[in-house]
Amino acid sequence: MARHIKRGDTVVVIAGADKGKQGKVLRMIPDKDRVVVEGINRVWKHVKPSQRNPQGGRIQKDAPIHVSNVQPLDPATGKGTRVKFEVREGHKHRVAVKTGTDLGRLGKV
Repeated sequence: MARHIKRGDTVVVIAGADKGKQGKVLRMIPDKDRVVVEGINRVWKHVKPSQRNPQGGRIQKDAPIHVSNVQPLDPATGKGTRVKFEVREGHKHRVAVKTGTDLGRLGKV
């Protein structure tokens, strides 16, 4: 199934505690339909002392959120947008529904 989000996209959160915030997609987890967005859904992780981290303690990290809770940011309007897919010259493109702005190519069809 084609995804409306890719790694590296700037997205806006449309639901949850971080609603309205924007961030860059750092990682996709396709088998669980989740994405990790920079600065969104920050959680504390308690780490034991180790060679790498001799002090131990608490670190903050970005936890995954469901892909349905984010929308790609439309560069023309600066707001979140729905996405439709169009085939152009044998490649599938993501297109913003409201403005028709091309959001990037997905690959060959």
